Amino acid sequence: MNTTNILFLQLLSWQALLDIGIITASLYFLYRTLAKLGTWKIFVGICFAFLVFVLASLLNLEGVEWIFRNISHVAVLAMIVIFQPELRKIFEKIVSLYGRRKLGNQRATSEIIAETLWKLAKVKCGALVVIPGKESITDKISGGYTLNANVSAPIIQSIFDHHSPGHDGAMVLESDRISSFGVRLPISQSGTLGDEYGTRHHAAMGISEQSDAMILLVSEERAAVSMFSNGKMRPMDSPASIVDAINSHNQRIGFLGAVYESGTKIKTIAQIATCLVIATIFWSSLVVVNQQIIEKLITVPVEYTSPNTGLVLVGEKVNEVKVHLTGTKSDLDNLSTFAPRVTVVLNDMSEGERVVLVTKENLKLPKNITILDAVPAALEVVLAEIVQKTVPIVPQLVGKIPEGKKIKNIKIEPDTIQVLAPPDRNGIKTVNASTTPVYLNSIESTSVIYCKIIAQPSMQPVDKKWPDVKVTIELEEYKTQ
Repeated sequence: MNTTNILFLQLLSWQALLDIGIITASLYFLYRTLAKLGTWKIFVGICFAFLVFVLASLLNLEGVEWIFRNISHVAVLAMIVIFQPELRKIFEKIVSLYGRRKLGNQRATSEIIAETLWKLAKVKCGALVVIPGKESITDKISGGYTLNANVSAPIIQSIFDHHSPGHDGAMVLESDRISSFGVRLPISQSGTLGDEYGTRHHAAMGISEQSDAMILLVSEERAAVSMFSNGKMRPMDSPASIVDAINSHNQRIGFLGAVYESGTKIKTIAQIATCLVIATIFWSSLVVVNQQIIEKLITVPVEYTSPNTGLVLVGEKVNEVKVHLTGTKSDLDNLSTFAPRVTVVLNDMSEGERVVLVTKENLKLPKNITILDAVPAALEVVLAEIVQKTVPIVPQLVGKIPEGKKIKNIKIEPDTIQVLAPPDRNGIKTVNASTTPVYLNSIESTSVIYCKIIAQPSMQPVDKKWPDVKVTIELEEYKTQ
């Protein structure tokens, strides 16, 4: 079965459809949020980076893959720091999908607001009204005065009267009540509006970029009413259009509501389709890359189990093996999770020499990975019977005695130790014991030093515990002739 057929069959599975669906929704959600904040080019850059990585994987461009693998973690951390406001906005958007604000008499309230703002525009009296969506704007606004009053034309007109202390700020409308006025809004940082617009316009754009609130603005210079939502400004041509905008905002459900109320369904479908194509290509590329058969050379440790009672492993032990493997890219990339290692089972062996082959079984590899070669391909194991013997303890002297001194005598207590160890082979003593280093250059006079015992792994003390060794070094003056 070729790669195309395998890919087609995997695409028909419910796991693949769910996977692609989640990726598509995530891409669209990310694009909509970044586009609203005026940073949609970030989305394009991320997609381009993914495309380069996928192509590098398909073409086996090891240099590019190495760069992506080594800088990807740092890049993610850098993006979190640099784009913290955008990421915060995304998470706020996710949480807001499950919320719904309480609404009162929407139509009556919207008509009062529309008529009042239209009258203010006729007399060139500026005004700024914020109607929050599902997201809280408490952390984005500052200042102002708490009011908590019913909506009425006289109150709105008095708030934005030039003699009112809060007429330059914004009025916040929540649950069909005026909650506060004279509020300061964040200024837009996206550069969407030109310099010909004043502070009130940039403030309206700023809060619309950072939240799902709708803002109604009356320009005293242009004698016009404008609506701001999702980082976009739209002029209102009549009180009826203001009423429709308020009612649509109040009826919005989820993050797709703003898209449909603006009458751009075709554009939205095209955006979703583009995200679906990108998600499908990305998913398919990963499948193709992960199904590629590649080779890999790894170094694995060698572990030895405990031998049967009365036996001990002697001779030099091999501690690691280089293994040449082949398998799919995904299996080899995930190999580290299996922690492969060569296990030599000694409790099944008797006394003597044995040869253990490095195989897939004692490596415990996944079934889709095959061993091509191993260095060394076989391990020589020698088990010997343990015998009790007396071993002398040799002091390990390092350095020289200071000038003018010489060693008169060295006394070691104890000077021997009873151990369990393999027998001597061919008349050659295979075991010995020494003390931890004794540094002579730091000894100025007769000294007593307590040391530990250093022994070969094949040696074990009869008393189950290595004793401390007392080393007494006597010095005397040394006179040159």
